[in-house]
Amino acid sequence: MKPLAPYLPAPSPALSQADQEALTDLYVRGTPANTLRAYERDLLYITAWKSARFVEALDWPESEATALAFILDHARDLNDAPLEDPARQAAETLIAQRLRKSLACPAPSTLDRRIASWLAFHRMKNLPSPFDAPQVKQARAKARRAAARPPAPKSQHPITRDVLEQLLATCRGSRRDCRDRAILMLGWASGGRRRSEITGLRREDVSLKEFDKKGLVWISLLETKTTAKGETPRLVLKTRAAQALVHWIEVGEIEDGPLFRPISKAGRVLKRRLSPDAIAQIVKHRLALAGLPAGFASPHGLRSGFLTQAALDGAPIQAAMRLSLHRSMAQAQKYYDDVDIAENPAGDLLG
Repeated sequence: MKPLAPYLPAPSPALSQADQEALTDLYVRGTPANTLRAYERDLLYITAWKSARFVEALDWPESEATALAFILDHARDLNDAPLEDPARQAAETLIAQRLRKSLACPAPSTLDRRIASWLAFHRMKNLPSPFDAPQVKQARAKARRAAARPPAPKSQHPITRDVLEQLLATCRGSRRDCRDRAILMLGWASGGRRRSEITGLRREDVSLKEFDKKGLVWISLLETKTTAKGETPRLVLKTRAAQALVHWIEVGEIEDGPLFRPISKAGRVLKRRLSPDAIAQIVKHRLALAGLPAGFASPHGLRSGFLTQAALDGAPIQAAMRLSLHRSMAQAQKYYDDVDIAENPAGDLLG
């Protein structure tokens, strides 16, 4: 049997080959696709880092010294480090391999994610992790605090209703326009959906039973970042958003399978689903057509824009969260706070 990736269960002598394959399949089906992609990227990075830093392959289990070096190398700005500094030399190698952007200290969240992946790799191999050692855990906590910074917004600007209207105005009458209009409206009006949630939708997840009488379209997401499979509540689209989605289904002749698909240069709707990266390209394209600056917003702007608009319109945060499916009140409250603080009379005390 071919060797498995570190993020999949290690072969066990107690299991037959059939049972081992069944276990691997269970882990693949039970792990979100985004998490699997992150595991692959992180595995590539840490493998390249250790090779550049120590000229060695990964060990299983990894040593505490290596784990500590990984934290130290990623807890400081290496621009001021001497040219012969091993950490700087390793970082420059990673930059040359396009695995690292600069010598600047990575964001604490990036370090946390890579360590979490490394921990997961050890669990999959049923091995103890060096990151659980007291000294390593303490160093990780200190690194997180030392490099703390205000979180950067995932989208430079929220796509509020007025911005969304500008994007929708660029969607004329072609099949591509119909698809993009439906994507933008569904992504915004259903609570601010993430890219993977939009592209993961299938025709079977959309119910049109109440569209003719009530103008409602019901959407069933398999899972989201904050909900497990089978536990995601149904979401609703109304009025223009519902009409845009129904129009795309008719124009695209989507009877089953992926809801949103690539369109060829000849205007033919293909059978495969769009990739999450395609949503970013669609948003970028529509921003450009609307005459907005490059980098004005990202797909996350649909999500932040929905919550920002809800705050501007005075919608209760609990109502907005029922659609956005935020699990944390504090996280959703950030969008409301950005609006509320601008209207706070205490900000006008100086006149």
